[in-house]
Amino acid sequence: MDPMFRIAFGCAWGVLVLVWVGGWRSSKPTSHRAVGLNSLTPYLPVLIGAALLRMHLLPESWIKEPLSRHSFALGAAGLAITVLGVVFAIWSRATLGRNWSSVPQVKEQHELVVKGPYRIVRHPIYTGLILAVAGTGLALDKGIGLFMAVLVFASYWLKSRVEERLMMETFPEQYPEYRRRVKALIPGIL
Repeated sequence: MDPMFRIAFGCAWGVLVLVWVGGWRSSKPTSHRAVGLNSLTPYLPVLIGAALLRMHLLPESWIKEPLSRHSFALGAAGLAITVLGVVFAIWSRATLGRNWSSVPQVKEQHELVVKGPYRIVRHPIYTGLILAVAGTGLALDKGIGLFMAVLVFASYWLKSRVEERLMMETFPEQYPEYRRRVKALIPGIL
């Protein structure tokens, strides 16, 4: 990858990390969280992927060889998708405010947020992060990048299912109507 693209990707991901770390302390105290297998399920796809990489069970060509002839356009498209995902995730995080948490849980005085990006999808932070990983994977132009995008998608899909159960319990009257109106991760599709 061109050094200019490396710097741009590093900046995009760096801004995301700074926003996440900066906002961590402002979250409300936890009321209750998913327990047992429900709390671990979302991480299984990424853990399985990491194990496959660590045990060298994936084809060597997936990790080292490009999928196509790399071009400036492919790198630029990947960067644009990554930046779009990062911006969408940050907007979503800011809109969620003090209700945010890194694990499926309900905060004290939790509010059902349905404005901003939450009018587009129910889990816009996940949508943004999936886009960012997919864009980075596209720019890497290797099978491992696309493999990681699929694993991250599966992980966030599972995590969204756990959160859906918590939201249904917390907002039994409002959440079912919100679910009918707004798709989970992909507007109008999923």
